[in-house]
Amino acid sequence: MSDPDISSRMREDWNSRAREDAGYYVAFGRREQSDAEFFATATNIINEIEVELRRVPAAQKGSWRALEVGCGPGRLMRPLSRHFLEIHGADVSDEMTGRAKENLRDIPNAHLHLTDGVSLQQFADESFDFVYSYAVFQHIPSRDVVMDYLREIHRVTKTGGLIRLQFNGMAGSEGSYDTWSGTRIGSTDLLDFAERHDLQVLALSGVGTQYTWTTWRKQPVGWFRDRVRAAEELASAPEDPPPSARIRRITNASGSEPVAPCRGRFASIFLWVEGLPEDAELHHLRVTVGSSLGSIIYIGPKEASGLQQVSVILPELEATGLLPVELLWLGRRISYPATLRVIPPGPSIPQIISVSDAVNLCAQRIVETRMVKMTLEEVARPHEMEVRIGGHSVADLELVCTDPRPQRFEVNFRLPEEVGPGTHVLELRIGRRTLPPVVLNVIAPEAAV
Repeated sequence: MSDPDISSRMREDWNSRAREDAGYYVAFGRREQSDAEFFATATNIINEIEVELRRVPAAQKGSWRALEVGCGPGRLMRPLSRHFLEIHGADVSDEMTGRAKENLRDIPNAHLHLTDGVSLQQFADESFDFVYSYAVFQHIPSRDVVMDYLREIHRVTKTGGLIRLQFNGMAGSEGSYDTWSGTRIGSTDLLDFAERHDLQVLALSGVGTQYTWTTWRKQPVGWFRDRVRAAEELASAPEDPPPSARIRRITNASGSEPVAPCRGRFASIFLWVEGLPEDAELHHLRVTVGSSLGSIIYIGPKEASGLQQVSVILPELEATGLLPVELLWLGRRISYPATLRVIPPGPSIPQIISVSDAVNLCAQRIVETRMVKMTLEEVARPHEMEVRIGGHSVADLELVCTDPRPQRFEVNFRLPEEVGPGTHVLELRIGRRTLPPVVLNVIAPEAAV
């Protein structure tokens, strides 16, 4: 059961944040953003969600009702409102919903609701065709509350409707969370929940990272049980049925070439498949590459050509050369083999992706608060990292692995006391490798106001 005090804690904390600087706590960009700047920060998230809306049948476009869980001041609702007959936003903070009403005052199909922070009790069963949430569940301090929300989302979604949700999937120990650094929900938890609630899993990406996304389609009660029964019947059949699907082409997920390295950040592929079963989902669809299983993270909607994209992360392969790729559904082969050229991986080359102020993230290479955030990729030995600013060593580096596949790390640190306002060179050494220097502009606190 959910802790009854959590609702009041979440409302109090998020009201306080909304009064202080709603835009900053919602979008993390920088303090005191303009309205245009604040709404622009939603572009990438809107693009992510709109890709999933391609699953909506053309005949139904414009008639769907949507719900955003944790809508804040309406940053996502405003641009997404054009896709729906009605769009509803629910939030625990009355300060946030008040700002949302102001931001959406010219959007007649947008509606705001204050929730109790642990349920969606004001909405009837099967009320919405599309339910989504972004950067909300990772701020909830209780796993029980998140799971209660998932049950409520399932309840209010229509059968056949879509659900698109984001979680913090990083590892963590329960009991150390608050209303900012909230609980973690892993991929196994999400797959288990989907299985118990007859949810067809169409996407599960960013596993093990701070930005785990999943897409579900709500199916009728007993749907998953029927899949299991069908698998058992196929297992007892004397022979495989003839293949019903065809892999028309294979490309690298980062380009258009039909080639992938056997391991590393570029070891992922897109399959373009014809004849995929309509009820295909991540529990029972498998891809073999050679004699190994790949990890399917996405099953796309059917294109006008009849093809569907299936995104696969390759296992760490020992073999290279031309390897067969096959699809299995419910334990049986459903496609003829296609061929992928697998090559040895290239060398790991550490690189600095970005350096910014740790609070005002939009301030690239400008440090306003004396706290620095640096993002690195392809760092195999982070413990060998040495940082110097203006010739002064930096102590107490805080490292967080945000994505193990490209070996991406966030490094946070405070400027040494000797570093004053002005231009300074950041030097980074990892083991025996020295990375290209980065020039930072340090601003005095009074100048940043």
